[in-house]
Formats: sequence, structure tokens, C-alpha cells
Amino acid sequence: MIPLLAVGCSFRNTPVEVRERFAFNPEKLVQALDLLGQRYGAEAVILSTCNRVELYVAPSDAALGPDVERIAAFLAQMHELPVSDIYPHLYHHQGADAVRHLFRVAASLDSMIVGEGQIGGQVKRAYETAHERSAVGPVLHAAFQHAQRAAKRVRTETGIARGNVSVSSAAVAYVREVFDHFHDKTIVVLGAGKMGELTLKHLRQLNPKRILVANRSPEKAEAVAKGCGGTAVRWEQLDDVLAQADIVLSTTGAPEPIVTRERYKGVLAKRPSGWPVVILDIAVPRDFDPRIHDGDRTFLFNIDDLQRIREQTLQGRLKHVAPAEAIIEQEQARFLSEWGRKKNGPIIARLSQDFEAKRQEIVRQLLAKLNGKYDDADRAQIEGAFRLLQNKFLHGPISALAEEPPGEHRHTLLEALRKLFGLQDN
Repeated sequence: MIPLLAVGCSFRNTPVEVRERFAFNPEKLVQALDLLGQRYGAEAVILSTCNRVELYVAPSDAALGPDVERIAAFLAQMHELPVSDIYPHLYHHQGADAVRHLFRVAASLDSMIVGEGQIGGQVKRAYETAHERSAVGPVLHAAFQHAQRAAKRVRTETGIARGNVSVSSAAVAYVREVFDHFHDKTIVVLGAGKMGELTLKHLRQLNPKRILVANRSPEKAEAVAKGCGGTAVRWEQLDDVLAQADIVLSTTGAPEPIVTRERYKGVLAKRPSGWPVVILDIAVPRDFDPRIHDGDRTFLFNIDDLQRIREQTLQGRLKHVAPAEAIIEQEQARFLSEWGRKKNGPIIARLSQDFEAKRQEIVRQLLAKLNGKYDDADRAQIEGAFRLLQNKFLHGPISALAEEPPGEHRHTLLEALRKLFGLQDN
């Protein structure tokens, strides 16, 4: 069995107010990696994100290395919390199950949003940080490298990562359907809600010509404008600003629409004929009267529209979960087989060397007894016959090691071979 232990908590079993207490900032993460190595002589990788905190540990000595209880105590020490606050929230996986869990995490099959791409980069950075601290050894190096390959297969061979699964990304997708370039576009931002900030972050990546920010509070307008590299404008200029907009992002939180149908007619009168505008009204209640959408000059999308496409995309992704899980199963089996061959390599080499030495000694004694009553062809036949016999003897134990499925008692076959053939070295 591969000596791998995964211990952690995630959004599945632990609320955010608890997860944030277990989280590692960069400085504490480095300290934890160093301390795990010093205390247990164990390989370690720590994955700490907003949705999960997980420790992947490969102890060099199972008897002395960390188990779940020791990991809980370690986390309690690092975060200055009682163990009783930590232990109930921890899940754990060992051996082959730990490998499968790691592969599923890297492939975003264990994510809050299945198929999201961020976790793959987070897993890679966690491994790289541990590698920089010399906390990674042969077990975790092999496991995390293979996890990246498994995740890549899932992304490229299934449709699990296709489409937009957040309101913000869905909003940008709609904008891209209307405009094919953005270097000359003006984005107008109304309000300063949290969801609006995230959506604006996505819109900024389109590299628009300018961003104008309007808010009833001049101070908030200035703050939002400063954060996005935009320009604050007075609320009283709203109609004129809307007339200049190519894209409108509205999140004011006003109790009733701020742009009625009648008011919007005045805005349209100021806009060049045929000049389209996309309005992303993600405020609740809505900021724009829904009747202004005409599908020609004005494209209005509210939070329900964006949530609907998000749900459709998620449903589409779920169809790809089964093929993705099949890939993970294949890669888990492949990794464990490769690891088994690597692990069994020394004993196979020792067994082969032992048989080869015995074969050579028997052939030497036989040829000595024949006292030169043979030619080169005879010698070759004798050598070949004993080599064939040697290979037939070795085929059974070597095949048994290679073909044995991974399990809790895999080490017993190795021990049996050592005892049967008198092999003391691994």
C-alpha cells in the first residue's frame, strides 16, 4: 500500500466560519511544512483554499509518522485552537483512497462548482510551495505529478469544464456575444455591490477604453473608480452617462427601478441610431424596467437570466461527471501499478541477481565436470537452457507482484518472497 495520508476539511462538512479558522496564510503554511518534516520526518503538502484545508502526508515510518489524531493535534498547535474544535471536522483517506481523493480534487470533481478551473492551479501551487521547502519526497512528487496528468485528461477528454458557471462569467459571456472587441468601449457602473465588484473584475479583463462609475454617494463612487482604474461621475449626470455607455453594470440595491421605461426613452434619444448597449442588471430589486429590452439596440439581462444560464451550464457539466470519474479510476489504477513496480523494483532486482549468481555457479560447475567435452555451440545451448529455466522460475513471483491489486496486505507478498528466497535487502 502506498504510504499516503490525506487529512482535512472542506465545504462539504465544515461551514466557512470554521474553515477560516483552520486556513493557512503563506507564512504559517511554510512554518507548518517545516515543522511536519522536523517532527515526523514526513513528506507534506498543504492545500489551503477558501473551500478546503487539506494536508497530504507521506510518513517515512508508519509507526512514528502522523496519523489523524496527530494531524488534529498539529493543526490545533498551529492555529492555537483546542483539539476538540478541530477533530470533529476532519475527514481522512489512506493509501489508494488518498490517491483517488487527490486526483478528484485536482480534477475539480470534489469542488463546490464541478469543473471549475481554479482548483487545479491551487493544487499545483501547493505542491510547488512544498517542493521549494524540500518537504516533497518520492511519494508526494509522484502522486502530485500524476494528479496533474489526471486532471488534464479530465479537462481535455470531457466537457466538464465548458461553459460559464458563475453569474459574473455568464454576464461576460453575454457581453462577448454582442461585441467582438472592447478597446473602444465604455463601461458604466451603477452602485457598488459585492456581486457587482466581482462582475466588474471580469469586465475589466476585456480591456475597455474607459470605466465610468456613478453612485448616489460621491465617496463610494470615488472608491469604486479608484479600485477599477475608472472615473467617478456625479449621480445627477446619470442620463448623459448612460447615453455614452456600451455596457452597463448596475447593482444599486434601490427599492424600485431607477431607470423606468419613460426615462430610458430619453436616454435612447441621446444615443446614436443603431448603437447597441448591454445592460447587466444584477440588482435585487431590479434597477431597470425589464420592458426596455428590445433585442435590437438594448440587451437587458437581470439576475434571474444569468442564474438560469448558470444552472443550465451546471446541468450540462453534470452529464460529464461519470466519464470524468472513469478517467480518475483509470489514472488511480495506473498510478498504483506504476508505484507498485517502482516499489517492487529493488526486490525484483535482488531476486534476479540472486538467481543469476546461482545460475552462473551451477553452469560453471557443470562445465568443469564435462572437462572440455563440448564446443562453443554446446556451451551456448547449456547456458541458454539454464537461463530459460531461471526465467521460468522468476516469472511466477515477478508476475504475482506486478498483478496483485493494491490493498491493505500488499506488503505480505513482499515479505513472503524475502523469506522464501532468503533476500534480506529491499
